[in-house]
Amino acid sequence: MTPFVDIAFLILSFFIMATQFKPPEPVPVETPGSVSSAILSDKDNAMLITIDNSSKVYINFSAKKEPEKLKDVITGINQSRNLGLSEAEMQNFTKSPIVGMPFSKLKGLLDLPPSDQEKVKQDGIPVLDTLNNELIWWIAEAKKAFAGEKLLYLVKGDNKSKYPTFEAVINAFRKNEEFKYNLVTSQEGAPEGTELYKERNR
Repeated sequence: MTPFVDIAFLILSFFIMATQFKPPEPVPVETPGSVSSAILSDKDNAMLITIDNSSKVYINFSAKKEPEKLKDVITGINQSRNLGLSEAEMQNFTKSPIVGMPFSKLKGLLDLPPSDQEKVKQDGIPVLDTLNNELIWWIAEAKKAFAGEKLLYLVKGDNKSKYPTFEAVINAFRKNEEFKYNLVTSQEGAPEGTELYKERNR
């Protein structure tokens, strides 16, 4: 029995050490539930647009395969909007957990190291003014930076967020002629008797 107990503890130790825990979300969002067969991969390049419960809009990027693309995004924003960002501030953007500031306050946010940015209460990216929907610029620069590469657009909205904000986000996609995006929801079980239910319960 002793060797079996040793093996059991070795296997248990392996799983404890190898498990990756989900990091806390920079902005807590309670997503609506849905039944979906599509599960997004962590390896894909993605731009996540988050709408919190007070209808503030934030962005962050996942580009694990091509992190240099994030530098291209912020460089493009810096030039097109004349923000005067320093090299260090643009480098901070590539490590930012989440960005939700108007362009006028972006320099102040990126002047902080990423660990301190999490403590800042951000205003949200302005989207409701049709003449100054700043999300349009972010999507345009992301599209340019990832040209020729696969980039997923994800929209994650809180149950309590207001429809006009969601509509403004979709309008920002339209302005950039992007008509495909994914809605991030909480996974629910498929109804009994459906093809998806049978497939999952084989």
